[in-house]
Amino acid sequence: MGKRQKISEFIQYDIWRWTSNELEDARFTKRIGLGVLKTIILVIRGFNSKQLNMTANALTYNLVFAIIPILAMILAIAKGFGFAEMIESHLQHVIPGGSNMMPEVMGMINRYLETAQGGTFIGIGLLILIWAVYSFFRNVEQAFNSIWDVRQPRSIIRQLTIYVAVLFFVPIVIITSTGLSLIVQTTIESQPLLASMSEWHSTVVRLVQFVLVWLVFIWMYIAIPNTKVHFRSAVFPAVLMGTLFQLLQMLSMYVIVFLSRTSIVYGAFATIPILMMWLQWTCLLILIGAEMSFAIQNNEQFEYEKDLEKMSRRYKDFVTLFLLNKIIQRFENDELPYMATELAHDNNLPIRLVNQLLNRLVEVGLLRTVYVEQKEDKTYQPALDTHKISIGMVVDRIDKQGLEEFIRGADEEMQAFWQRFQQLKDEHNTLKNVLVKELAVN
Repeated sequence: MGKRQKISEFIQYDIWRWTSNELEDARFTKRIGLGVLKTIILVIRGFNSKQLNMTANALTYNLVFAIIPILAMILAIAKGFGFAEMIESHLQHVIPGGSNMMPEVMGMINRYLETAQGGTFIGIGLLILIWAVYSFFRNVEQAFNSIWDVRQPRSIIRQLTIYVAVLFFVPIVIITSTGLSLIVQTTIESQPLLASMSEWHSTVVRLVQFVLVWLVFIWMYIAIPNTKVHFRSAVFPAVLMGTLFQLLQMLSMYVIVFLSRTSIVYGAFATIPILMMWLQWTCLLILIGAEMSFAIQNNEQFEYEKDLEKMSRRYKDFVTLFLLNKIIQRFENDELPYMATELAHDNNLPIRLVNQLLNRLVEVGLLRTVYVEQKEDKTYQPALDTHKISIGMVVDRIDKQGLEEFIRGADEEMQAFWQRFQQLKDEHNTLKNVLVKELAVN
């Protein structure tokens, strides 16, 4: 086996055979190293399979159309609290090329708001404004749900509640950032020793901005997906992507100033393509961070992934009977029932396989889920008298799970073959010694 093939085997199979249970007793460096490598593999795989680059392009396109309505609503809310000028000043420093574009942007926003205040904006115009904002936020939520494999979206009421909260949240973050910067500046200026350290002042202000961006990213990764995201799964992606976002912002501003001064290619119009690239890369960084958060939280779901795809029917039945036996023993010993995570951890089994097999046993009526106060998640108990649950019953119910006789075009020969198959199986219990040609009906 060549070196390249060994690496491929390790990435596809070997690394996923190290379960979280086994790694608990491993060295710290090995545990962290394998965890990081698994996360990187999952992020790269998710980037390709979920087409995050295409999704980022689509979000950028939506954002270009929604940016004016979104800013109009944010500034309208800020104006109601008397912070409109502070928000405008902050946007000039945050958006690459903001000093060049903000006068035009503010002109469009003011016309938006003036029209609304004049009364002519009521009706269709107002619906278009609300729809532009709602559509963008909904697309962002759909992108996050796709990354987390969430099929069920939030209700419209919950969506509107979160989206309105975001519109109020953004001005608060901006005002907090500006306020903290002013507090730091005032504190330093009031201290003679600190006043001479101007570089220290700028460093503290920049650190405050970084921390606020990290908090915003943490909030996004936890709140936007319609599923429970653990805080520990969101922290590292938020810090990493938030830092890259800040560095990208500074780089974009530097490039715009450089191109504007040297009149290279676009000259004074350099702001437009750089701004579009900044928006696209920002969307891409946010999506990659969401994929990273998903990978960190769901690392265990991919243990033995390739092996499970090739798992034999016989071995799957064996594991099913083993899990059912463990649950029956707990029940007959009058002990607290198992959770899926406990069965996986105690027997060193991949959690995805355990969930799959337990769900199948529930569907065929051999297990039922119950909630007990001592357990943090649902548990499993036998759904029938344990003295009546035989191996034959389990295998038979699993065999019959799903649809049968749904082929509309089946001819008489095939239907007769099916009837003969059922008859012989009922007579022999097993078809081990029955020849295939005996199923044919003459």
